Amino acid sequence: MQRRAFIKGCVALGASSVILPHVSILEASEPKSKTRIFFVKNSYNLKHENKNAFTKLWVPLPLESSYQKVSDFKFNSNATNAYVTDKNSYKARTLYAEWKNGGEKILEVTYTITTYERNSDLSKATASTKYPKDVLHYLKPTAHIPTSGKVKELALKITENAKTPLEKAKAIYAWVTENMYRDNSVVGCGLGDAGKAIEQNIMGGKCTDISSVFVALLRSAGVPAREIFGIRLGSSRYSKACGSSDEKGLAKITGAEHCRAEFYLDGAGWIPCDPADVAKVILTEKMTLNDPLVKEVRDYFFGNWEMNWMGYNMARDFVLTPTPAQKPLNMFGYPYAEVEDEVLDYYAPAAFSYSFVSQEKL
Repeated sequence: MQRRAFIKGCVALGASSVILPHVSILEASEPKSKTRIFFVKNSYNLKHENKNAFTKLWVPLPLESSYQKVSDFKFNSNATNAYVTDKNSYKARTLYAEWKNGGEKILEVTYTITTYERNSDLSKATASTKYPKDVLHYLKPTAHIPTSGKVKELALKITENAKTPLEKAKAIYAWVTENMYRDNSVVGCGLGDAGKAIEQNIMGGKCTDISSVFVALLRSAGVPAREIFGIRLGSSRYSKACGSSDEKGLAKITGAEHCRAEFYLDGAGWIPCDPADVAKVILTEKMTLNDPLVKEVRDYFFGNWEMNWMGYNMARDFVLTPTPAQKPLNMFGYPYAEVEDEVLDYYAPAAFSYSFVSQEKL
């Protein structure tokens, strides 16, 4: 078997050749405290019975933001071609690789990510609904995030006594955490079809399902909101349900993808939330909303993020670059690959195949 020459890449996030996602100057200010540092290694060895077929792979990469900084990004591959791009409607940072001939299809990605505990000062929020142009995008509906029909009706019912965007967000967060529950039978992170969930009263799901309902209700009530797709990196101070590692900080994070959410308030910026992990703690710890731990987690995850997690992107119902067979793509929290025009099952890492590990600097 003739092996290809390996392609190596080292991309600095500040490089002029890479366009970074825009961060609003009004984004909520996160204190640079409770810093955590993780070394992440992603390994791919794509499997398919047709070893000579044209194979393409799109890998989500971490975004650069005020709550996470990426350094020492490198990739190593025997691909025919491989490069980093963010040419899509959400500027979702992506490593694309393609193999035009037979043989092994190998890619290794490594980087260090520094995360900062994320906290919000809700006292800075105003009642204004005059939002910046880049924020207005997150009031628009998508195929999986409708803002009309039963979704709109429910949002207006939940927020009927709320006068400000913050009051609306609190009412919707309370409703979602009281009415939705984690269903471990759902594959992966779930499809996040908020319209179907509300229209058919499907209140069980995984993190994308719960966060998408939260986002759809907020947008329907006139509050900008978005999901952020990412992955857990290490241990949580609250529960293993929210992340775990061994005593040396090593975490096998294959399958640890997790979707969080944000909503926007004038004066306070983007406010972090995680209603899905409230549901996961309830299920994993066999508790109810009235248990002290759940009360603490539920209060914390409205306005705060424990940063044993990193975010990839906010992309929903969009088209990757170069254009794949599956378009639009529902979400981009998992690696996406095609053999010719056959889409590999990204929910099945062993068959795909890929593996991820994270080592925290203790």
